[in-house]
Formats: sequence, C-alpha cells, structure tokens
Amino acid sequence: MSATFRQYWALTKPRVVALIVFTALVGMFLAVPGLPPLKQSVIGFLGIWLAASSAAAINQLLDSRIDAKMARTSWRPIVMGQISPARALAFALLLGTASMLLLVLFVNTVTAALTFASLIGYAVVYTVFLKRATPQNIVIGGIAGAAPPLLGWSAVTGMQGEWDWAHALLLVLIIFVWTPPHFWALAIFRRDDYARALVPMLPVTHGVAYTRWQILIYTVLLVAVTVLPWAAGMSGLFYLGGALVLGLGFLIHAWKLMDPPDELYAMKVFNYSIVYLMALFAFLLLDHWLMPWLAAPSGLALQPVA
Repeated sequence: MSATFRQYWALTKPRVVALIVFTALVGMFLAVPGLPPLKQSVIGFLGIWLAASSAAAINQLLDSRIDAKMARTSWRPIVMGQISPARALAFALLLGTASMLLLVLFVNTVTAALTFASLIGYAVVYTVFLKRATPQNIVIGGIAGAAPPLLGWSAVTGMQGEWDWAHALLLVLIIFVWTPPHFWALAIFRRDDYARALVPMLPVTHGVAYTRWQILIYTVLLVAVTVLPWAAGMSGLFYLGGALVLGLGFLIHAWKLMDPPDELYAMKVFNYSIVYLMALFAFLLLDHWLMPWLAAPSGLALQPVA
C-alpha cells in the first residue's frame, strides 16, 4: 500500500465509517423478509460508504485547525501537511458526487436524498456550527450519524412499505441515544484536548462529574430503547436476550465510571460502546435472518426479494 493511498484512506476515517456502513448493511437485511435484492444492496452499500467517507474528509478539512491542537487528531494527513486542503476538498467532492450518482441512477432518489441530508448534517451542520456552539452538540448533531440504518433500509425498499419508516426509525433511535454516552466517555478522557481547542464539549463546560451522570442516564435510556424492536415485532427473543445482556454490560461500565478506578477507565467505556453497537446490530441481523433460516425445514433456502 503506497504512502499516498494510506493518507487518503486515513482522510476517510475508515474505522468510524466501517461501523456506519455495518449498521446500514443490517438495515438492508432487516428491511425485507428474505435476502435483499443484490443490485440495490451492493450499489446502495457502496453509495452509502462513499458518502460517509466524503463526510469524514470534509469534517477533517473543516476541523484541521482544531485537530492541530489536539493530541488525538494531530497526526491527521491535512494537519501533517501530507494532503493539501485543496486536494482534500477535491477528494471529498469526488466521493460525494460518485455516491449521489450511484444512488440516483441505480438505487432510488429517496435514498440519495436521505444520504445527502445525512452528509450535510454531519459535514456542515455539526462540524461548522453545532460542534462549536453548544455542549449539546453531540446530542443535536447525533441524528446525522444515526441515519445509516435508515439509508440501508431505504436502499432496498424505497420506503414504500406501510411500516418502513416506523421500523427504520427505531434503528435510528437506538444509534441516536447511543451516541452521547459513547462520545462523552471519550470526551472525558480527552477533555484537556477539547479545552485547548476551545470546543465546548460537556466535560469542559459542565465538568466531569456532571458528564458521568449524563452518561449513566443516557445508558439507562439506551437499554430501554433497545427493547423497542422486540416490542414492535421486528425481532424475537434471541435479539432481546442479546440486547439485555449487552445493555447490562453497558450499565455496569457506566456505573463504574461514576467512581472510576483510574483515568483510563473512560476509554474502556468508550471502547465497550463500540463493541456494544456492533454486537447489538449483529444480534438484530442474526435474529432476523439466521435464526429463521436455522428453524426452516431441511433444504428450504431463503430467496432474495425481487
């Protein structure tokens, strides 16, 4: 892998985007009873991935001055001078344009519009305005980052079904409520960075103790919200059991964070939150698709939806 490729790859925040597109993929599978249609799934997945990568690149471009003041982000390619702002902008626009063309021409306009709104919401509204304006930046701006399951769902249905919006928005709600405890745990550990960069994250403006309480409150709310797919009939007992076990783990982490053993414990909570979301959506996928397949009579295979 060449150095130039690695620099542009880093500009797309690949680890963050991987979690985003995974939740979008799960949204695709949950949208239909069998396997989702191949063309819409593959091209939709690619279009969503390109849009998320474009948003990440724009975020790094607009945040480069802040990134230079923070130890966590001081290595990023624009800050290091490895990629010029002009080239970063051109790269981001190329990815965004490719995403929109793929979604409009080969998927559907609903997905294209929702994906574009999500891109603008994160790359512009959150990065330029909310991040610098209020300690509730993560809460208000979290809706853009929570959209991927809706985008994946839309890619295979066009949001034409009677319950499409209601069910897809339940998945969005889970990520929306998950985002504050996830990010505030990181913000506690990196609060000196944010203070130095003059970013009004909650631990900077309201203190660590207050932020710990907010993490605990949101975690309790998150556990309640993750029961909703089962309550709405979207998933079965396999998912419900997994969600409750994962939620208990998150609650234990959040409770221990109230009086942590050391400064590094906030990062342990942050890392668990990532594993939590991936595992939660994996349980949704397994419950929806694999469990019915295992329960089906021998020789019966699920067929893609036309």
